[in-house]
Amino acid sequence: MGHIRSRTLPGLRAAGWVFALGLVACSAAAPVRSGASPASSAAAADPAAATVAAEMALEHGDCRGAAEDYAAASVGAPAALARRATEVAFDCENVPAAWTAAQNWVKAAPTDREAGIVYATVALKLYRPDVARAALATAFKSGTPPSDSDLVGFLSALTEEADASAVLAAVGDLLDTPQASPKLLTALAALAISAYDFGRADHFVHEALQRDPHSPEALRGQARLAVLRGDADAAIRDAHEVMRADVTDGTFELAEVLADLGRTQDARAELERLRATGDIVPGEIDRRLAILAFDSGDFTDAQKRFTDLIDHGEAGDGAVFYLAQIAASTGHKDAALAMYRRLADSSMGPQARLEAAGLLLDENKRAEAFALLDDAAGHDPRSTFELLLDKARLLADHGDAEGAVALLDAGLAAYPQNPTLQYERATALERAGHTHESVQSFEQLLSARPTDPTVLNALGYTLADHHLQLARAEKLIRKALETTPDSPAALDSLGWVRVRRGDAHAAVPILQHAYSLGQDPDIAAHWGEALWLTGAQSEARKVWSDALALHPDSTEIKSTQQRLAPPGHH
Repeated sequence: MGHIRSRTLPGLRAAGWVFALGLVACSAAAPVRSGASPASSAAAADPAAATVAAEMALEHGDCRGAAEDYAAASVGAPAALARRATEVAFDCENVPAAWTAAQNWVKAAPTDREAGIVYATVALKLYRPDVARAALATAFKSGTPPSDSDLVGFLSALTEEADASAVLAAVGDLLDTPQASPKLLTALAALAISAYDFGRADHFVHEALQRDPHSPEALRGQARLAVLRGDADAAIRDAHEVMRADVTDGTFELAEVLADLGRTQDARAELERLRATGDIVPGEIDRRLAILAFDSGDFTDAQKRFTDLIDHGEAGDGAVFYLAQIAASTGHKDAALAMYRRLADSSMGPQARLEAAGLLLDENKRAEAFALLDDAAGHDPRSTFELLLDKARLLADHGDAEGAVALLDAGLAAYPQNPTLQYERATALERAGHTHESVQSFEQLLSARPTDPTVLNALGYTLADHHLQLARAEKLIRKALETTPDSPAALDSLGWVRVRRGDAHAAVPILQHAYSLGQDPDIAAHWGEALWLTGAQSEARKVWSDALALHPDSTEIKSTQQRLAPPGHH
């Protein structure tokens, strides 16, 4: 029998605004039920029988069967049954069943605020922000209005369930009202940043500062936007404003901004200045200095600092995790694996197990790697579905894209039409060299999610990278950028398609901007290649060298260098 756990759906917690669903998790791998269940076909005539069958399926760990039986039974059913059907389908990651059940729940209880919120959540999973927006507009109008603090929590919960760009499209205009507090507007700004729409974020921050020029949250948002845009003077000015406005929590704002700007020496000097004031526990300064060294690629200094922290009893599991990452990055993989194993049951357990599994896969120890992840179920609330995703991504990242495809194929039998699995499968197919099948899969996803910028960009990039339909590829990428204009991934794709179309000169500033936003090594590889093709070969070498200092394991940069500038090439 699968054990029962509770998970809270996006909801508003306040008097009269508590919306939580007790959701069923199938802890064992769900047996695959092929075709429609017997109860499904008879559910309309006998929903009671389908309900019994669904509960029996849950009892036996058959999440798919339970979700399908309950969804069928929810047609024309009372609200309570439709609600239960939605709970089961949602927690079993059965998106089609959740969509059917949520629709039936709303039909049975059109004024039920909880039903409307859950219906909107499933719509967002399907990337239908217009549908979600209408449902939320109705939900917000009924009953006692939520406080802005409740809405901030709601936004946070909702973005855990759906893509940030879809959430922004659904809630941005609904919550951007003259009555919105600086706190809520700043939360909307953070959502817009996550959705890579900095113009919209600017608007929310401006509105917040209009209402309270000294709002620490709004000033932080303004500083963050300045960093993302590379406006160092404005970012530093805003950081000083935060420190003045929030003497309790703003102490490290300038140091953090300087670090985000890549001004490592200045950030270090600011931390030492704070140490000299005597107002801060030295261990916190040392911890930040260690992380700063790590983030800047100075592993020697970082290793010394983290080791000193541990020796003085001033560091927890995080310091050991950083030391393990340093060991892995510098070729000491046995030492790294030992440290990750040491952390397996600690607060860093989930991340440590993933990293350890990756090292084991590099040694062709798949069974041992997967056993380590499976054992996490006893220490970590991640579901079978999430473990499936972890395994597939690890296989693809560690040279077994074919294995990832096979695992995702099996996953889609248990979790039919799940858009996350479909996207991961299309990506894995491309990495396995099955370009035609990958493009087909992305096309199918796009037909179901025609405005999803992630799918638009993925298809456009795949076409461009394989010299296919270049004009259409660019059109798809530009359409993605209409929704996420500041996405480093989509900007990288736009620069890359320009390279593929023979316009490296136009690609250079696009890729430079993309790298400034994301600092991803794959973007650096593309940027360097565009520079190389324009004749700026010394600049290309510097881009690659600087990026490798931060990402020494980047195979994309190394392969690009080998192809364009092999040893001995001048």
